[in-house]
Amino acid sequence: MIFHELNNSICKTYLIACEATGHALLVDPVATRIDRYLAVLAYHHLKLDYLLDTHTHADHRSACGELSSLTGAKVVRHLSAPQPNVDIHVQDGDLLEVGNLSLKILYTPGHTPDSVSVLAGDRVLSGDCLLIGGTGRTDFASGDAGQQYESITRTLFSLPDDTLVFPGHDYRGNKRSTIGHEKRHNPRIANKTREEYIEIMAALGLPLPEQIQEVLQVNATDLEDSEITYPSIAELNKVFQMSPEMVRDQISGNAPPLIIDVRQADEFNGELGHLAGSVSIPLNRLAAKMTEYEAYKDRKIITVCRAGVRSTTAAAILNALHFTDVHNLKGGMIEWVRSGYPVQWIE
Repeated sequence: MIFHELNNSICKTYLIACEATGHALLVDPVATRIDRYLAVLAYHHLKLDYLLDTHTHADHRSACGELSSLTGAKVVRHLSAPQPNVDIHVQDGDLLEVGNLSLKILYTPGHTPDSVSVLAGDRVLSGDCLLIGGTGRTDFASGDAGQQYESITRTLFSLPDDTLVFPGHDYRGNKRSTIGHEKRHNPRIANKTREEYIEIMAALGLPLPEQIQEVLQVNATDLEDSEITYPSIAELNKVFQMSPEMVRDQISGNAPPLIIDVRQADEFNGELGHLAGSVSIPLNRLAAKMTEYEAYKDRKIITVCRAGVRSTTAAAILNALHFTDVHNLKGGMIEWVRSGYPVQWIE
């Protein structure tokens, strides 16, 4: 196996390749380093098969989309990832075959709902879930400290103690650790109860990453920031989230709401289908298109997307446009389908 960290910075990008066949995977590529990645691939005569983000990043732009366009490599993300342009959705336990290498996906949510780790032989790429002497923050992007505790203690800490740990970030100059070392010495989680860990994470008080709006929401939507004015975190947090059950009850009521699906047109009739009676208005066209819906300024509107991320952005945009009764389908079409509720496709 060929294995390199390519950035030599606090943000880590890992190259995994099969030495025998020359097939390769890049994990967490950064948009500002694309030329470097292409040069390394060319130098080693490698064919890039896959591009994988371990989660939706908030501190740097992902290079997956551009590298996919340049190389033809397939973009891989967890099933719950909000991004529209994904070639392969993976779940816990799925295998990625890279030449003669078999890499295992471990679902490790908590930092974000779509966080995964990658088990590659004697090492695990832990993304922003487990760091060296720390853990990924859980205070935005639908993070969940309790869920992260379970991901680390039940999934990652179940690996052999000598498993090498390569995190998505490191701020102290560390290159790697081991599962055994983190079990015994990680100050945030070693010998901590779930409740203690949640308290620790709640008290961190970390500043938000710089340019978070220009990074997190662009990564989640695959739309360039010039195409849309993104709401602030405070505006996103004001959006009322409705469970699939609540949305189902609203749809079947006497005064059904306007359902606006903000996914791309091909997603609207894609694998997850869409809600009956919903209107397809892609996110980047939403503000302009809503001039046709002035009659709904004070009527109930429910926004929908794949995972509830783009549609939360849409709901905040509608609030800013003075639509007064806007709600979001929490978890999007993924949770709607998981709940067993009906969907439609256009014939």
